[in-house]
Amino acid sequence: MSALCPPPSPAVPKTLIPIDGYSPLLAATFAYWDNILGPRVQHIWAPKSEQVLLSDGEITFLANHTLNGEILRNAESGAIDVKFFVLAEKGVIIVSLIFDGNWNGDRSTYGLSIILPQTELSFYLPLHRVCVDRLTHIIRKGRIAMNKAQSIIPMLKEEVKPIMELLSSMKSHSVPEEINIEDSVLNDDDLGDSCHEDFLRNAISSHLQTCGCSIVVGSNAEKVNKIVKTLCLFLTPSERKCSRLCRSESSFKYESGLFVQGLLNDTNGSVMLPLRQVLYSPYPATHIDVDVNTVKQMPPCHEHTYNRRRYMRSELTGLWRAASDDDKAQDSVIHTDESFTPNLNIFQDVLHRDTLVKSFLDQMFLLKPGLSLRSVFLAQFLLILHRKALTLLKYIEDDTQKGKKPFKSLRNLKVDLDLTAEGDLNIIMAFAEKIKPGLHSFIFGRPFYTSVQERDVLMAF
Repeated sequence: MSALCPPPSPAVPKTLIPIDGYSPLLAATFAYWDNILGPRVQHIWAPKSEQVLLSDGEITFLANHTLNGEILRNAESGAIDVKFFVLAEKGVIIVSLIFDGNWNGDRSTYGLSIILPQTELSFYLPLHRVCVDRLTHIIRKGRIAMNKAQSIIPMLKEEVKPIMELLSSMKSHSVPEEINIEDSVLNDDDLGDSCHEDFLRNAISSHLQTCGCSIVVGSNAEKVNKIVKTLCLFLTPSERKCSRLCRSESSFKYESGLFVQGLLNDTNGSVMLPLRQVLYSPYPATHIDVDVNTVKQMPPCHEHTYNRRRYMRSELTGLWRAASDDDKAQDSVIHTDESFTPNLNIFQDVLHRDTLVKSFLDQMFLLKPGLSLRSVFLAQFLLILHRKALTLLKYIEDDTQKGKKPFKSLRNLKVDLDLTAEGDLNIIMAFAEKIKPGLHSFIFGRPFYTSVQERDVLMAF
């Protein structure tokens, strides 16, 4: 009878990853469907910790759970299914990305998963999109390695560790859901003592024009964090949970997908931002330096989306053409697509002035500090911007018959909605973009306009 029993399962390879501080991520797994033995875990990554919260057997069981029932999966070629499991009986949540791939000539179903305690559900949900975007691109690169009969495990290790580090840093330094206006620049009695008025106005205006995404850098952690909290006042509570304060001891790395993040200057007095991660963010960003009081911003949403997709495609093309692992340097893949060379100086001066933020700040500092009046006035200002964005969307829907016709009435829109200042239009368009993604591309992307061309179009009306 023993000869009829299946062979014992081999031990699953496991890699312990050292993490600075507490990691809310219990483990990451890579599993596949075996036509004979069913779901099998190929590798486990876990944070290096003295406290073992899940045994290898439990991690394997949970990973197998994500692939059960996937044998009859009927999906389009290249599709990646995102599945979210909450297993109350095990006290964990599992985020699993299911995909098909060819490895050594065999086509099978695979699953890349991360496992967190159920107690971290409210912490993780605002960061779900950030993690899924990263895992999705990891799978795109992994498929190329699999098709070339190369091991996917070393590449996964390089990509899983940053996700662990991101979640660990967000657990210790994320911006709270509720921010007291007294902790921000907006409560200062004399604005000139802590922040120049023109600098603050440009920072808030550009921050709103780039969909609430900003990078605040400087050499003083307290000053950086004060500006971070000030900008986060203009975000929703869930967006604040996707923002991070800077650490006073040492600087964090730049993380793609966060709304606002503070970074400390290095010993050379600057912060080196990785081009790949900056371009991979879903929205453009504003760069704010509190040491020299400069504000720069990336191109608008439609151009950023265009560059983002082209750069991702060029990276994947470079990996596919690479003859060996030595040819896969991330810094060189940008040159693999001869038709695409993004401007390396992607942060430009803020060209579009506005009246909305200027009027708001002028009235805000007429109110007495230390009272709740400024908080109420800020909430009213954000409500006005939101209502203007909804009005803009309705205006465009009516004019285009809900997208059936191209939009050609930009001049009338600016006059009718009192958005004649380019900065005002950009702010409301950014609010509308988050409500209806793709709005920028619909208005300005047919044909594709560069930021300079867009400026000429706006000024021509």
